[in-house]
Amino acid sequence: MTYFGWLDYVFMGIYVLILVGMGFVLKRVASKSLDNYIVGGRHIPWWALGVSGMANFLDLTGTAVIVSFLFLLGPQGLYIEFRGGAVLILVFMMLWAGKWHRRSGCLTGAEWNIFRFGDGWGGRFAQQMAVFATVIGTIGMLAYLIVGAGSFLSMFLPFPPMQCAMVLLILASLYTMISGFYGVVVTDMFQMAIIMVAVVYVSVKAFMTAGDASELSAIALQVTGNPDWISGLPKWNAYMPKGYEAYKHLVLFMSFYLLRSIFAGIGSGAAPQYFGARNDRECGLLSFLWTWLMMFRWPLMIGVAVLGLYLVNNLLPDSQGLAQSAELIHAQYPEVSKPEWGALLSGLSNSPEKYSAELIEGLKAALGAEQWTQKMQLLSFEGTVNPEKILPAVLLMGVAKGMRGIMVIALIAASLSTFGGTVNLATGMIVNDFYKKWLRPKASTRELIYASWASVILLVVGGFLFAATLDNINDIWAWLLMSLGAAMLVPSFLRLYWWRFNGSGAAIGTMVGLSFALVQRAVFPDLNELYQFAFAMGVGLVGSVGGTLLTKPTDPEVLKNFYMKTRPFGVWGHLKRTLPEEEQHRMTQEHVYDLVSVPFALLWQTCLFLAPMLFLIHNWTGFAWSLGLFFVGWAGLHFFWYRKLPAENFYEE
Repeated sequence: MTYFGWLDYVFMGIYVLILVGMGFVLKRVASKSLDNYIVGGRHIPWWALGVSGMANFLDLTGTAVIVSFLFLLGPQGLYIEFRGGAVLILVFMMLWAGKWHRRSGCLTGAEWNIFRFGDGWGGRFAQQMAVFATVIGTIGMLAYLIVGAGSFLSMFLPFPPMQCAMVLLILASLYTMISGFYGVVVTDMFQMAIIMVAVVYVSVKAFMTAGDASELSAIALQVTGNPDWISGLPKWNAYMPKGYEAYKHLVLFMSFYLLRSIFAGIGSGAAPQYFGARNDRECGLLSFLWTWLMMFRWPLMIGVAVLGLYLVNNLLPDSQGLAQSAELIHAQYPEVSKPEWGALLSGLSNSPEKYSAELIEGLKAALGAEQWTQKMQLLSFEGTVNPEKILPAVLLMGVAKGMRGIMVIALIAASLSTFGGTVNLATGMIVNDFYKKWLRPKASTRELIYASWASVILLVVGGFLFAATLDNINDIWAWLLMSLGAAMLVPSFLRLYWWRFNGSGAAIGTMVGLSFALVQRAVFPDLNELYQFAFAMGVGLVGSVGGTLLTKPTDPEVLKNFYMKTRPFGVWGHLKRTLPEEEQHRMTQEHVYDLVSVPFALLWQTCLFLAPMLFLIHNWTGFAWSLGLFFVGWAGLHFFWYRKLPAENFYEE
């Protein structure tokens, strides 16, 4: 079946030509130096960096995951994504973590370890472990993108998910390799314009489609079984279908995820956007814009969820057909696993003649002969509606040809932006902190660029190999955040707030935390998210503190240089006391205002995302409350943070 018209193909062709063309145009600028290739030469405007950051976080796979929770829970799905999708770490990157990293003058987060711990054994060990951790995290992130993009595209194209993802990543790899960070930023700006078209279209269509709150609530109850779908307040016991029962205690998970995001946020900031920023003020401004732009993601996603409710309600008024279809497929293919499920459904939908006539007739009888292939694309492994398929299903059956092509391009653009930012960060570390540091210190710029190209290829191959083992996108997203991410939290935190923490502690803490996360994934892949987080973080804490106390402290001169440039708060009293009283007072003021701004910033950002969703679903009471709280948070943030921003830097370089 052809899901695209000639206009869709024209739009897609123009998009690909522009994307590849920009890569070749920017190649000359990006190749002038390693600084240009990794951080854009530190002269890209703050607003462009903010746009790039937003595009990096607006990925296709993450969008599909969040849409699935919004489909199941309504606006309350936002609270599940306190674990990462709500990007609460932006608060801390905006207030202090971003500017602290910029002050180092480093190119990458791995190089920053030399600045913090010195160019001795401990610092170099920490630097290489940071490279290794970034490579592992990038491979995991690429696998996550591959599974999501493949699942999405296989609903439109007559190919298995892995083949669809392969074509997409070859295109992304090409322009990322050629143009470096310049290409990431410029293409992000181009792709954000396309994404905004999708946001407006879906938001308006969903707002006009949805009836009043009572009608929408009744449809949501019929489709999902959730009686509180339109509410913006988190419930202690939320209704969750089969396969998602672990999230039933929503308030408990929300609180836990909030603490996790706070802890992750205060150790964050080692991103190319901050290393490439021109001054302290621009670190704050780019983060502020970044957060505002992330707001547009939420009406897009709740809009898709609303359209998904109406689509499923019309297409599958009786869910028994899905359960019967799953039984038929499992009976015919008893050995099929979750990772193989998507490819099997794609084959049954696009090439039914290759399968048993008895099975095909049984599926038609269970689902109805009309649109049975489209209905089957919504089938989960458990025999229910697969919420992770709502996004492509809405585009497939709820958007007209012509606009469908633009929507698909917008979501592909989101995926490519995330790919570009993720891979650029990892290749920068591999080339600057491993290849150049240890293998070829005198390598020419051309050689270093070629080395970055090779690293892109290796990362993508690793991502595909890992993706072949995954059940679904929520599975890998949870592991990335709650196990692998938790393993890195303690060393990321201690390096900024405890003077005694040294390079050995950072390296050992990272090594044992990563080892646990990888073993857990291999041996206990179904471990509860809370246990993943607790065990990974506990192992990282023991390794970090133990490694620190068993080895000698950082050279006092290195420590003093770090402190005088970075000016962090935390356990740094003996160094702070060496400053004149006037300077101490100035630092204390900066730190107090940064910390006091935190609750206001968290309230502002949460309501910034929540209010548009409540407006779109016609929950006027909830919208009024969230808008009022939004202005309270914004006022506090303006008074305690924005008015205190310096013209350029808080301290003279």
